Amino acid sequence: MKVRIPNSGGPGNMNQMLKQAQKMQEDMANLQADLEEREYTATSGGGMIEVTVDGKHLIKNIKINPDAVDPEDPEMLEDLITVAVNEAITNAIKTSEEEMGAITGGLNIPGLF
Repeated sequence: MKVRIPNSGGPGNMNQMLKQAQKMQEDMANLQADLEEREYTATSGGGMIEVTVDGKHLIKNIKINPDAVDPEDPEMLEDLITVAVNEAITNAIKTSEEEMGAITGGLNIPGLF
């Protein structure tokens, strides 16, 4: 039994697909550079702790309201910082995934993030 492969439109169609792939790659590289420069801020404890990370998920700044510092309960301060850091990183990741998804049309490209 012979299998027929439908005509993909010839070499012109392949060239068009390659141009589209190159454009997508350029757009993704530009967006990745932009995302890495952005800053993402999150708070915890009703604004007692504020953490800012960049698009590479590196902490840029931590602000601690003096009222959040209780020498009798250092674990509370640790928890508030942990929550704010994790939320800021999650915001950076979510933004990156959403904006890259808009370019790739939802394609899952291994190693992209």
